[in-house]
Amino acid sequence: MLHATGRLQAENSGNLEDELGEIGGRGTDNHLGDLASATFDRELDEGIEEGVQQTLRRIEAALKRIDEGTYGTCEICGGPIGEERLRAIPWATRCIDDQRRSG
Repeated sequence: MLHATGRLQAENSGNLEDELGEIGGRGTDNHLGDLASATFDRELDEGIEEGVQQTLRRIEAALKRIDEGTYGTCEICGGPIGEERLRAIPWATRCIDDQRRSG
């Protein structure tokens, strides 16, 4: 995941005008389709990067719970989080019942 985040940051290191050159800048040769595509791609990459960062934070929190001895314990009811749930979502903090109740 860290590799993916670094790659996304490297691909989007400049601003949109730098990426598009004259097409997206203040030149006379403006192509709205190119600008829209570049904007969409940039926003998609930023969304992916945000998702990766969020997942990393959740994994780090799960590792901390392992160290503390609280991994696999629901933060709401204090009961165990099912093994199948933890296999599917290793960073889960709630049992399936409490997760369903919270939306």
